[in-house]
Amino acid sequence: MATYLDFEHKIKFIQEDIISAQVRHDYTAAEELKNKLDKEVEKIYKNLSDFQKLQLARHLDRPYALDYINLIMKDKYEIHGDRHFRDDPAILCYLGYIGDQKVVVIGEQKGRGTKNKLKRNFGMPHPEGYRKALRAAKLAEKFNLPLLMLVDTPGAYPGIGAEERNQSEAIARNLLELADLKTPTISIVIGEGGSGGALAIGVADRFAMMRYSIFSVISPEGCAAILWNDPKKVEAATNALKITSQDLKDLNLIDDIINEPLIGAHREKEAAAEAIKEYFLTEVEKLKSMSDDERMAARYAKLTAPGEFKDTNEEPQSTSLLDSILKPKAEKKEEKEPQKEETKNKESVEEEEKESN
Repeated sequence: MATYLDFEHKIKFIQEDIISAQVRHDYTAAEELKNKLDKEVEKIYKNLSDFQKLQLARHLDRPYALDYINLIMKDKYEIHGDRHFRDDPAILCYLGYIGDQKVVVIGEQKGRGTKNKLKRNFGMPHPEGYRKALRAAKLAEKFNLPLLMLVDTPGAYPGIGAEERNQSEAIARNLLELADLKTPTISIVIGEGGSGGALAIGVADRFAMMRYSIFSVISPEGCAAILWNDPKKVEAATNALKITSQDLKDLNLIDDIINEPLIGAHREKEAAAEAIKEYFLTEVEKLKSMSDDERMAARYAKLTAPGEFKDTNEEPQSTSLLDSILKPKAEKKEEKEPQKEETKNKESVEEEEKESN
């Protein structure tokens, strides 16, 4: 049974009426209702708030990584294990074809139903999951295969076991290695991108987001708890964090927004999968047309661009602790040097006067 959010109830009733009309073979009424549905969808979905987009990103019916993999890949073979500890089900790795392009796909999988959610750890990878992802990425590099990464996680698992196996090192290692990977890479946020858990498979030549996906440094619930100690302020936190695809595009933190169906990927999964497939194949062709040096230079420029700031009126002030210590010493040294020159000039004048006398 389909799940409907609070703002989707009108759509629910119209869709139920369409089904009833089709059962009665009243195709005229069904056509009229479809036109009414299109107008209602446009009215609702073109005026969504940031909080409503957050709800869509977490929608229970929204396609997960495995759904997209099954829809867009053929002749696929799953890669298991990190060759160190175990196989983490929260990370999926597949080798196969998208269209005629042989490819490696890495995805974060949340799972459906209680049993599957527990198996997938609610989409929160352990360190061995990120190490498995890195192993698959290195395999893609070895055989010069494009790499597609599908991001969908509330964050990396923060449990004791994960920390004991060095969660932060696993994430940092992925950031380092993926930044230097010698093969075309594309990363897409398909649902929820949470902090370092998303960044660990988010470093790529092209970083895109689905229309109703989110990407944040902290969950809105966590932000509301820290700033206001009030879970009711989740909506205010969502607005303040700027976590929607359009916000991040405006800030130049992502490259592209993939236009999933206006009604959402949770209502039209096949169309959303086709949008991902088309985007991936198009961008891969662009990346393959570049030389390795050009691609790596463009990737470096993209990864170092966020946070750039220029003030045309004044020189930027350094916030470095070392600079704050060294700068006053340099200024004092500059003040002493002119005094030394004046003293030397006086001495030379006195010597000339003595010689003339």
